[in-house]
Amino acid sequence: MLLTATVALAKDIRTLLVTTQPQMHCESCENRIKGNLRFERGVKKIETNIPQQCVTITYDAEKTTPEKLIESFTRFGYTATELPADSTRQQQQQH
Repeated sequence: MLLTATVALAKDIRTLLVTTQPQMHCESCENRIKGNLRFERGVKKIETNIPQQCVTITYDAEKTTPEKLIESFTRFGYTATELPADSTRQQQQQH
């Protein structure tokens, strides 16, 4: 019985990695992105990385989709493009 309850409560948490246009260049850019994305339905965590020009969004896949998250960037003046999940590892190895 406990196993059934645990499975029913499990969420489908996923990660989306994007880059933005215009590019982030300062803390103000990071704050603008984080401040706007935190209100999007299903968003659990937002991490920005200026040197690698990426935003990592952890979200509940039962409440939103990557397409909706990417579209939400346009509401605050950015265009987001999805990156392959392993692209940050490749960039870290090059530095």
